[in-house]
Amino acid sequence: MAHLLMSSQGPVSGGELAARFGVSRQVIVQDISLLKAAGFEILSTHQGYILRQTPLAERVFKVRHTTGQTEDELNLIVDLGGMVMDVFVWHRVYGKVQAKLNIFSRLHVRQFIEGVRSGQSTELMNITGGYHYHTVRAESEEALDRIGRALEKENYIAPEK
Repeated sequence: MAHLLMSSQGPVSGGELAARFGVSRQVIVQDISLLKAAGFEILSTHQGYILRQTPLAERVFKVRHTTGQTEDELNLIVDLGGMVMDVFVWHRVYGKVQAKLNIFSRLHVRQFIEGVRSGQSTELMNITGGYHYHTVRAESEEALDRIGRALEKENYIAPEK
């Protein structure tokens, strides 16, 4: 449920959550209480639940790779418990160009790659020679450290200038 609230662009109603998970609204209320006790800041509004902050650790990784390596890079991150929240580039004319991704499973990676390969879109990194940034969330700083080491091992971490 926390993943759904994190990736939502707005409030998510209790009824919608109950239908999605096949449980009663009373179970959703109990689960929301458990998430709050675990440190999630969840607001209850007349439109639904909103996750204000996440207790997850967050880090921005500057990376560089080819288009052919994108799937491997994203799978590496999610396999180590990371959630790829966005991608952004710094364009010399436009400044920061950013897109939300909310990728946290191999299924999401596959859907993203299929979208790119089908010609529906192109990757932002293509306008900056492969250089781009990902905001990654994970359960702990240690998990982010593991992700960083794995990205470095595969030579995906961009060199500092």
